[in-house]
Amino acid sequence: MTSMPEKPEKPLKDDCCGAGSCYLCVWDVYYEKLAEWKEAKRELDAKNASNSSDR
Repeated sequence: MTSMPEKPEKPLKDDCCGAGSCYLCVWDVYYEKLAEWKEAKRELDAKNASNSSDR
């Protein structure tokens, strides 16, 4: 069984400068990693569901 990757931690309010001019804001990185985590979770849930129905 594949283990679930750890959910990314939400940045603290002070982690963002708020200027809006950063190439990659901490929020951009967080939301990208969160989307990847959600997709991995969805795939793992589907795999586990199909494995349990095979029994």
